[in-house]
Amino acid sequence: MQISLSLVGAGTRPVARWLALLAGAVLLAGQPASGAPTSGFFRTSDGVRLHYLMEGQGPTVVFVPGWTMPAEIWAPQIAHFAGRYRVVALDPRSQGRSEIAKSGHEAARRARDIHELLDAIQAERAVLVGWSLGVLEALAYVDQFGSDRLNALVLVDNSIGEEPPPASDPTFLTRLRKDRPATVERFVRNMYKTPQAEAYYQRLTAAALATPLEASIALLSYRQSREFWRQTVRRVPVPILYAVTPRFQEQAQNFKKHKPDAWIEVFEGAGHALFVDQAARFNVLLDDFIASQAPPAAVSAEQ
Repeated sequence: MQISLSLVGAGTRPVARWLALLAGAVLLAGQPASGAPTSGFFRTSDGVRLHYLMEGQGPTVVFVPGWTMPAEIWAPQIAHFAGRYRVVALDPRSQGRSEIAKSGHEAARRARDIHELLDAIQAERAVLVGWSLGVLEALAYVDQFGSDRLNALVLVDNSIGEEPPPASDPTFLTRLRKDRPATVERFVRNMYKTPQAEAYYQRLTAAALATPLEASIALLSYRQSREFWRQTVRRVPVPILYAVTPRFQEQAQNFKKHKPDAWIEVFEGAGHALFVDQAARFNVLLDDFIASQAPPAAVSAEQ
């Protein structure tokens, strides 16, 4: 089943809808809109049609969103980085404009989707940026495929298995089953410390609700242990940036002890979607991190 771009509603003018969303999202983050990214699709090895947004030319930076969120949530980053990089934002399976999949809502399959995205866009190498659930999927990618095609790895605001384990809400799944619309709306609003436009909250909530309930629950039920994620991230050979809110500050500090070269940044006063709440700061940080690894022309062969 192919879903429409529920983030911005039904209609027959996807470019105009994207421009409206992009303008609203980047205005909130203080970034200038840069135009409409190209909308692309590819077919995965298990037959699922996945969607991505792409804009700009140069070395490739791939953004993977979190639980039930669409690619468009990276609007401030697309606008900022497209002037110097080829920016690609993935709609994971059963999210955004990607096809609702019958299966594959687990880390290994979604990591393979990232691998097949790199093939589809002919990216020899890329900087991979994962946020929230995307952190685990980026690490699952490294576990399966290694880091030969990665210039760097950016992990944004999720546990990486270091101590201490984060506090969790044991009632979330129960509330999700009992009153999904209210639970998802509350989740979306709680991702931000900086107030967003009401229409923005509503668009993200609608996008999240487009993912089927059982698929959304499967995405919250990855079976890998905390030890698996800890061991995986510690053996990543490419440069790592770990950007977090205070909830994961101690994990970041412990990770730094094992990976002294890792970049660690704590975003005080930001919500879970810290790259929107403090978009200018996040973009400068990511700019500096990418630039520190190699001159832009050497980061990737793609021009």
